[in-house]
Amino acid sequence: MLQKERKNDISAQFRLKEGDTGSTEVQVALLTEKIKQLTEHLKTHYHDQHSRRALFKMIGQRRRLLTYLKKDPKRYRSLIDRLGLKK
Repeated sequence: MLQKERKNDISAQFRLKEGDTGSTEVQVALLTEKIKQLTEHLKTHYHDQHSRRALFKMIGQRRRLLTYLKKDPKRYRSLIDRLGLKK
């Protein structure tokens, strides 16, 4: 899981306005960080099927949020570039 300080840093970096913790950009950024951590975990614990399933669920959630964000191409492109995702 993400530490509270790291979560606050990510939230501050991707928020749209002061106090914003639930915008699509923040949610995608937090999911991306969790996905990176789980991917590293699964490189060493490749038989951990429960974490693998959680990873796939997070990837699906992030994909749905990005699909929603595609309605605003400017915000979508900005987020993809800042996170370094392929799309």
